[in-house]
Amino acid sequence: MKNSLLRMRRLGWAGVEIECEGELLLIDYIQDTSLYQPLENPDEPFPSSSRPGCASVALLTHLHADHADPAALMIALRKGAPVYRPEPTTGTAADLALTSYAEKRFIEYSAIATEIIGEWEERSVGPFRIFTAPAMDGFGDPQLSWIIECGGQRIFHAGDTMFHGLWWRIAHKFGPFDIAFLPINAPVVDFPPLQPATKMEAVMNPEEAATAAHILQVRMVVPIHYGSLHKPPAYIETPDAVKRLGEQASIFGVQSIAYPAGEWFTIN
Repeated sequence: MKNSLLRMRRLGWAGVEIECEGELLLIDYIQDTSLYQPLENPDEPFPSSSRPGCASVALLTHLHADHADPAALMIALRKGAPVYRPEPTTGTAADLALTSYAEKRFIEYSAIATEIIGEWEERSVGPFRIFTAPAMDGFGDPQLSWIIECGGQRIFHAGDTMFHGLWWRIAHKFGPFDIAFLPINAPVVDFPPLQPATKMEAVMNPEEAATAAHILQVRMVVPIHYGSLHKPPAYIETPDAVKRLGEQASIFGVQSIAYPAGEWFTIN
C-alpha cells in the first residue's frame, strides 16, 4: 500500500513532522516558546522531533519565532542536513522586529546549512521531492508555502498565510493534493511594531481555509496554527475555529480532521 512508508504528525502550532521511507522532514519546527510566553496557552504541547539528530531536511515558511527555531533544528537535524527558508525581511528596525530574533539565532548556529529559496523552486532530499509556492504573510514578511511529494502522496503546508489570489495557480501547477496543513486561527493582533493596529485578521479564518482547500482540490485538511496563542487585546484568536473549519469543509466535500499534537497518522 502506498501509505506503508509514509506517516505524519503535528508538532504543535504549525510544526509538522513527515516520515517517509525511514527519513524525516520537518516543517516550522520549534521548541523554544519563550518569546511569546505571555500569549501562550500552557495546555498546548510542542512535541519534539521523534529521532533527534536524524532529520534529513527542514522547511521554514517564514522567520517569525513561532515558526523558526534554529536551536531546535540544530538538535533535530543530522549533520549537514539542509534548511530551506524564504528570503530575509528588509526595511527599518520596526520592519525587522518580527524576524530579527530568528535571523540572529541562525547566525549563532552557523553550522546549520540554510539555503534561501524563492517561489516556484524545487529541491530533492532523499525520498522527498520539495516545491515552493507563494504565501502572503499577514505582517508583510516574506513567506512560502511548501509542497512535498513522497510515498505516493502530495502534501501542502501553508504556514500562517492569509487568503490570497494565487490558490488557483498553485492548484493548476501542483493539484490535486492528498492532504493540506492549513492555518485557521485568524488572529487580530495589536503588536508595538505594527501600529496603528487594525481589526483585520492576520491569518486565514476557518472558512477561508476550507475555501483554499476546495480550490486546491484537497482530499483532507489537517488544521494548524490554532489553540496555542490567545491573549486579548494583543492576540485575539477567532472562536470555534476547528468546528467552523469542519462545517465549511464538509460543504465542499473535503474531510477535516484535527489530530492531537504528537499523534502519528496516515491517510488512505
